[in-house]
Amino acid sequence: MQNMVRQINHDPIFLSQISEPAGPEDLAIAQDLLDTLTAHKDGCVGMAANMIGESKRIIVFDNEGSYMTMFNPVIVKKSDPYEAEEGCLSLLGTKKAKRWRSIKVQYQNVQFQTRLKTFTGWTAQIIQHEIDHCNGILI
Repeated sequence: MQNMVRQINHDPIFLSQISEPAGPEDLAIAQDLLDTLTAHKDGCVGMAANMIGESKRIIVFDNEGSYMTMFNPVIVKKSDPYEAEEGCLSLLGTKKAKRWRSIKVQYQNVQFQTRLKTFTGWTAQIIQHEIDHCNGILI
């Protein structure tokens, strides 16, 4: 499969739309997202599909040194709130955001099997940021 690094979308109107559910037909988008994240790894730890112009609920992120892809992620449990300062490849500057130190996420893997996993700390913060993208929330 050819690597496809896609252009980063900076359109706040597009980015503030709620993404559509993703299905097996969107595997190529997920691959492009991964290729694009890898190309930007120096300044970026996670991406959502709308950042490459695809309004689908797909996120990819650095999970403690290896990349992980999630389709249709939903936070089902969260605990221990705190305030974080975050930046984004799609938007200029940084903004404060309320985050949770521990989250439990229900998602589908690349085989579209439903999974439930708890994430904490930095990884949890990245996931929350990317799920916000899927929900049309701009930081």
